Amino acid sequence: MALIDLAHVAGRAPFRTLWTRAEARRLYDLPFADLMFEAQTVHRRNFDPNRVQMSKLLSIKTGGCAEDCGYCSQSARMPGEKMKASKLMEVERVLAEAQKAKDGGATRYCMGAAWRSPKDRDMDMVVAMVEGVKAMGMETCMTLGMLTPQQALTLKDAGLDYYNHNLDTSERYYSEIITTRTFADRLETLDNVRSAGMKVCAGGILGMGETIDDRVDMLVTLANMDEAPESVPVNMLIPIPGTKLENAEPIDALDFVRTIALARIMMPESHVRLAAGRTEMSDETQALCFLAGVNSIFVGETLLTADNPGEDHDGNLLRRLGIQPEELDSAS
Repeated sequence: MALIDLAHVAGRAPFRTLWTRAEARRLYDLPFADLMFEAQTVHRRNFDPNRVQMSKLLSIKTGGCAEDCGYCSQSARMPGEKMKASKLMEVERVLAEAQKAKDGGATRYCMGAAWRSPKDRDMDMVVAMVEGVKAMGMETCMTLGMLTPQQALTLKDAGLDYYNHNLDTSERYYSEIITTRTFADRLETLDNVRSAGMKVCAGGILGMGETIDDRVDMLVTLANMDEAPESVPVNMLIPIPGTKLENAEPIDALDFVRTIALARIMMPESHVRLAAGRTEMSDETQALCFLAGVNSIFVGETLLTADNPGEDHDGNLLRRLGIQPEELDSAS
């Protein structure tokens, strides 16, 4: 007997429009086996459970960011030694890296810049990057900070498929992590992206000292948007020396998996991506994440400035699990 009404969860019937924290928390608190069963049931109704979408992330501009995000080594406000700020990468180099990513099996190419928001003078180069990657037949994604409505339209016209702008955590806990912008600022950029006609990539980071209710609230916010994000990256904090969160207590692995499962149930048609932090996860933890509904990962040895498992390790793990990469023409 199903523990929840999966009919409305899987199909998001019109009468089922909003989640409450109490409802989501009830799911989170289910016995682990029951929660995994519910998540896997929803996952199988919407996706091939043995396929995973492969993305590659490149930092096109590193360091010198004006924001004070407590988890990020690229902040110019970080105490102690600062990461040297780089210039925006040349378009030709970005496209060369994109071709390598495609040759390695990635179907989506994500480009990130350490900006509070892009300056208009940089938009021509950014547009050229999008157009060049799009011409290779790959899906395109960028994360450039906050966007104005016009900047969002410019990126859409260039062919950008996804824009990433994570909520990071709950509205309640947000100011404990970042003070240079507000939770409402994040939502405004996501609204601008959606209004421009692009797909939304938005998720968060776990293990920053937040409570379970903060994790649940973040997912409620995402799931209750007019349209849930098509891509939901879930990151495990990588404590970086010199940052505000360098001594944060690690999140329990099973709590992390529970959050993945909840994201899958609440956003049944979204790609849920296991993002940063995989270097600290055992193969068994990652396997549980796939079982809980993960169907997207980043490949390659780095994520912006953090380490990521190498392609050999990922390939070996996926083979052991019987999971195949999602093909380019079926990526979504």
